[in-house]
Amino acid sequence: MRTSGLLATRRSLVDRLEDWGDRKHWQEFFDTYWKLIYSAARKSGLTDAEAQEVVQETVITVAKKVGKLRYDPAIGSFKGWLLHITRWRIADQFRKRDPTEARRAHSPDDRATATIERIPDTNAADLDALWEKEWQENLFAAAIARVKRKVDPKQFQIFDCYVRKEWPTQKVAAELRVSVGQVYLARHRISALLKKEIKALEKLS
Repeated sequence: MRTSGLLATRRSLVDRLEDWGDRKHWQEFFDTYWKLIYSAARKSGLTDAEAQEVVQETVITVAKKVGKLRYDPAIGSFKGWLLHITRWRIADQFRKRDPTEARRAHSPDDRATATIERIPDTNAADLDALWEKEWQENLFAAAIARVKRKVDPKQFQIFDCYVRKEWPTQKVAAELRVSVGQVYLARHRISALLKKEIKALEKLS
């Protein structure tokens, strides 16, 4: 998942996104969430081009509104907030397919009231459930990407073959020319780092 690696969006990142000139953190935000948004749009029934537009419009909306966002779990999660915006943008794309419907639905506060109900039920019967599934997959991919950036490439390769590809220990050791002990050590170390990253990511769920 993700182009340059899905990176975790921390609470500090949400605050720093207020600075449009902070290219590094905007790129981090985009790399973190573009595939999540894109996948939800595609599975809602949109075409590739429409889904790409949803990604762009969602990021633009986040940029405009993030200055008003103050993370407070008691009020709502960032995950839910992002879903809400994505839902609007998906609905926008379905309305564009029918100019008559778009004119009839338009109102001064249209963007604030657009809901998934404007999307055909056959295309998005349960976006909430879809978003939750995609979020969890995105979270795991984000954690993997962050860990990969922090460890030695050889160590990650050992972990990838042994844990993710489920190669037998002896095969990993033989193919990568390492000892069995090194295989176990890589698994232990990277698994611990992965759990730590997942835990950090879950704070925004």
